[in-house]
Amino acid sequence: MGLQALFFYIFAFIAIASAFMVIWSKNPVHSVLFLILVFFNAAGLFLLLGAEFLAMILLVVYVGAVAVLFLFVVMMLDIDFTELRAGVLEYAPIGALIGLILAAELIVVVGGSMISPEIAKTVAMPIPAITERTNTAALGDVLYTNYVYFFEIAALVLLVAMIGAIVLTLKHRTTVKRQNIANQVARNPKTAVEVISVKPGQGL
Repeated sequence: MGLQALFFYIFAFIAIASAFMVIWSKNPVHSVLFLILVFFNAAGLFLLLGAEFLAMILLVVYVGAVAVLFLFVVMMLDIDFTELRAGVLEYAPIGALIGLILAAELIVVVGGSMISPEIAKTVAMPIPAITERTNTAALGDVLYTNYVYFFEIAALVLLVAMIGAIVLTLKHRTTVKRQNIANQVARNPKTAVEVISVKPGQGL
């Protein structure tokens, strides 16, 4: 067994064990921490495959943003998880159906590659050798040439979703004083300064 195969089995075993702990852990904070461990081991598997860009993106985006956000939300919000678990059995049939669909898709993909190994040779845009083009450069060539319109559409959808989330969660409070930039810019000295003639011996 080579060194690369050894690291593959180590990363894969820890990732699968951590994924099971995400499901079975009763403490939601522990579940998020196990999820972060899954991301780290998945990044290690990407590095073994030569996809260093995907490994760094997995760590920066998912671990550095999404998982940490989940962790802070779980720790800061006072959520009654006992009440949430009370209705788990009601959604068990739907969850089982979705699980079966995902399992069937995995079987079709993995089984198809095992039954017909020549499918891998029919790739429309094969990955160039690492000596000719780095993984990051090859991914950029495909993403910003063949799929540039899809990339722009995905970015637009994310932008609309972000603006929609801000609009839905924004609450205007009547008791809070807010700036009116238009009134501030359009004011003149007559409305901005008030000169009061105070008589001697009298206050304002």
